Amino acid sequence: MPLYKVGKIVNTHGIRGEVRVVPTTDFPMERFKKNNKLIIAAKPSNIEVQIATVREHKQFILISFVNMQNINDVEQFKGCELMVADDLQQELPNDEFYYHDIIGLQIVDNATQEIIGKVSEILPMPANDVWVIKAKGHDDILLPFIEDVVVEVDLEQGIAKVNLLEEI
Repeated sequence: MPLYKVGKIVNTHGIRGEVRVVPTTDFPMERFKKNNKLIIAAKPSNIEVQIATVREHKQFILISFVNMQNINDVEQFKGCELMVADDLQQELPNDEFYYHDIIGLQIVDNATQEIIGKVSEILPMPANDVWVIKAKGHDDILLPFIEDVVVEVDLEQGIAKVNLLEEI
């Protein structure tokens, strides 16, 4: 079963085993519920945990795990990704996509039909997501996921056609 990234542990909080999580999912209230199971992508191997408590604090979600009620139990997980093993994806509207569907897509210039590069990551921003494109022989290209820029997304073909923004 594939694993999907839903957050990142950025720090501990207090001494009772809580961790500060920056969510990277569009469904944080569903992913971070009491008793849900998560996978901490730790070295040398992943660790499955169950959520004991959840609460919001500033821009973070504070989470504690069952049988890890001390800072010493969770300090080792700073910087680790939180994953979920999920084969039940919610149906999304036609113009919305899961991050894991977009990352790795080949980006094609709509005007010239030339391959620009591949989506390496997605940066969630307040106005819209921004796709980071690893371009061949160039610096990374940042493309906003807006209608004027992303013309077509074809998941079956593994490509997205885009209108490049004019250089200023």
